[in-house]
Amino acid sequence: MEEVKRIQLWSGPRNISTAMMYSFAQRNDTQVLDEPLYAHYLRITGLQHPGREEVLQSQEQDGNKVMQAIISSEYNKPVLFCKQMTHHLVNIDLEVLSDTINILLIRNPKDVLISYAKIIEQPSLSDIGIQQSFELYEFLQSKNYHCLIVDAAELLKDPERQLTALCNNAGIGFQTAMLSWKAGALKEDGIWAKYWYNNVHRSTGFTPFEKEDRELPIPLENIYARAKPYYDFLFQKSLIA
Repeated sequence: MEEVKRIQLWSGPRNISTAMMYSFAQRNDTQVLDEPLYAHYLRITGLQHPGREEVLQSQEQDGNKVMQAIISSEYNKPVLFCKQMTHHLVNIDLEVLSDTINILLIRNPKDVLISYAKIIEQPSLSDIGIQQSFELYEFLQSKNYHCLIVDAAELLKDPERQLTALCNNAGIGFQTAMLSWKAGALKEDGIWAKYWYNNVHRSTGFTPFEKEDRELPIPLENIYARAKPYYDFLFQKSLIA
């Protein structure tokens, strides 16, 4: 079998990353992994996320072992797509990213905060991952490692165009099957899906883009002000197909 292309989607939470995983799972040449560093992240940080103990019991908790396994394991299909969270990169040796195709998925932090606060009442800047995305971008650029940035809103405005450009950049070619999926859970979903994936489970494709009109809660305004410069910088570097 030819060398496996290992694609890692690095995202903050509530960035349509799960929809992206569902999209790639429809390809006939791709195996997907759902947040393989989640247990590592919870162990290191001690955060009390919904289903914490279930997550810890369901995965390897040593993140560096996880990342080495992603690189060294054999797979039944020629493409591996890992849905990853940038804020999970705590105490991880980033040199392993030299061997993967890295895609940063970003979203306006106002929209992220409004969505995330429905699950975690008072999120912090570190919870939403945009600063970590900026730092990861700087690292990847400094090493000249593969890096592509995709904005969630732009993808929702024209999924086929954005996915075509993304797939071409990754050297795998677009498949029309990526545009839709059956409603319900994916067998590769992490054990935490029941807490976080309700919207995706009701969907059959990418939800058409709608501008967020709700006001940001006052307690989150300071976090938004700190997050937005990171987002603005990355957006200027993003793929506009």
